[in-house]
Amino acid sequence: QVQVMESGGGFVQAGGSLTLSCEVSVDIFTISRMAWYRQAPGRRREFIAAITNVGGTMHDSSVKGRFTISRDNAKNTVYLQMNSLSPEDTADYYCTTVPNGDWGPGTQDTVSK
Repeated sequence: QVQVMESGGGFVQAGGSLTLSCEVSVDIFTISRMAWYRQAPGRRREFIAAITNVGGTMHDSSVKGRFTISRDNAKNTVYLQMNSLSPEDTADYYCTTVPNGDWGPGTQDTVSK
C-alpha cells in the first residue's frame, strides 16, 4: 500500500495564499494520477484537482484560476498552490492516488475573514 502524507495546512487571512504538499512513499511516476479533495465541516468530500504522471491537469470550476496543482517527480510530491483564499475554502484537504485510492490523513486549512 502506498503511504500518502499531506502537509502545509494552517491559518491564513482572506485573500492570502497557502501551498499544500503531498508526498508518497513510492516512485510517483508509477502512479497514473494524483488528486486533491477537500471536506468542509458538515459537507461531503469534494474533488478539487488532479494531475497525471505526465503532467496533464484538471481543476474543478470552483477553484479554477485560484488553485494550481503541480508535481515534482524527483521529490515524489504533488503540490496544491492556493491563492485568493476565502473563508469558503476552509476545509480539511486530502491527497489520494488514482485509481487505487490511497488516502492521506489530511491537512486542515482555516481562512479567516
